[in-house]
Amino acid sequence: MANIETGLKEMMEIEGAIGAAVVDYSSGMALGTLSSTNTLDLEVAAAGNTEVVRAKMRTMDQLGLNDAIEDILITLSGQYHVIKPLTSRKGQGLFLYLALDRNRGNLALARHRLKSIEAGLEV
Repeated sequence: MANIETGLKEMMEIEGAIGAAVVDYSSGMALGTLSSTNTLDLEVAAAGNTEVVRAKMRTMDQLGLNDAIEDILITLSGQYHVIKPLTSRKGQGLFLYLALDRNRGNLALARHRLKSIEAGLEV
C-alpha cells in the first residue's frame, strides 16, 4: 500500500505528466501536490476541479443515476486533465487529479495507471 506522497510520485512517473494532486472535494483543498512546471497552479486546479466533481455528482443525483464516476476527462488543446474520484471507503471524498502534456502523454495508459495507483493508495 502506498501513501499519498508515494501515490503522487507514481502519478508523476506517468509519461507526459506535468502535475498531480490528491484533493479533498468536501473542502477543495489539496492533500498533496507534485508538479514538473510552475505554470500549473495545483492549488487553483484542486479548488476548480472540486467544483467540477461536485457539479457532476449533483447532476447524477438529480437524474437519479445510481452510479459512480470512474473518471472525468477534460481535453484541452495542449493538455489532458484527468479527475479520478477514489472508490475505497477510506478514500471517500477524495480524488486524484492528473495533468498530462497531450503531445507526450498516452491517455489510455494514463487512465490505466491511475486506476492501479488508486487501488494501491492508502489514505
